[in-house]
Amino acid sequence: MLDIIITRFAPSPTGYLHIGHAYSALLAWRTAKEAGGRFILRIEDIDGGRCKPEFEQAIYEDLAWLGIEWETPVRRQSEHLADYADALARLAAQGLTYPCFCTRGDIKAELGRIGGAPHDGIAGPVYPGTCRGLSDHDRADRLAAGKVHAIRLRMAEAVSRTGAISWHDLDRGTVNGDPLRHGDVLLARKDIPTSYHLAVTSDDALQGITQVTRGEDLVEFTDIHGLLQALLGLAAPQYRHHKLLTDANGRRYAKRDRSLTIRALRAAGITAEEVRGMAGF
Repeated sequence: MLDIIITRFAPSPTGYLHIGHAYSALLAWRTAKEAGGRFILRIEDIDGGRCKPEFEQAIYEDLAWLGIEWETPVRRQSEHLADYADALARLAAQGLTYPCFCTRGDIKAELGRIGGAPHDGIAGPVYPGTCRGLSDHDRADRLAAGKVHAIRLRMAEAVSRTGAISWHDLDRGTVNGDPLRHGDVLLARKDIPTSYHLAVTSDDALQGITQVTRGEDLVEFTDIHGLLQALLGLAAPQYRHHKLLTDANGRRYAKRDRSLTIRALRAAGITAEEVRGMAGF
């Protein structure tokens, strides 16, 4: 008997959904529906400063208007911080984490001093590892003094434990990753007790997701997620990193393009069928 396909759409309620979101949601939903599988909606709302209730409500309204159905209750990340704390504790127990006390200014200054720059395929500069080299005494003193800190992964040590990382992409085939190029990634931020990488990896495993459907702009992070899956003993899903829709000028759709949000198109009298057509469905 074949395993049931379980897909998901996992938006962050930081703005209104646009045509690109519609494409991703419709693709994941249709894939599950045609295979007799399950489609899950997840709300990734760990960033309390940017996520708003009105945007979350709009997500439900827009998806329902498009004809998409999902299972309930919907998992909201902000309600499951204990799950991410557990995953973080398991990595800490393996000696793979350390507190980082650096500010953005500290990191920028250190990168300027050593001539740090973005690595190939990485959107931003790689953390220079400043706090990784702190002595146990210095680290303990800062923690005892209540210094605000984030938590980072000891990437080199982690990769030495797991070996090579690869994953299966439904459009690209087997992809060989290189987690080292990301440096010591954040596992928990100073203001949020988790990170996107840790939360999404934990959630996909806890919800039994078998196929992750998301934009190709996120493909660069899949080796991090594969590494965390290996370290935490989690099942690895298949991936489909789809094309990004663009406007007439070739710019990818973004939440800042308010005139192109699903809500704005609805208000302009565009039908759900027309919007599905605009998204390629």
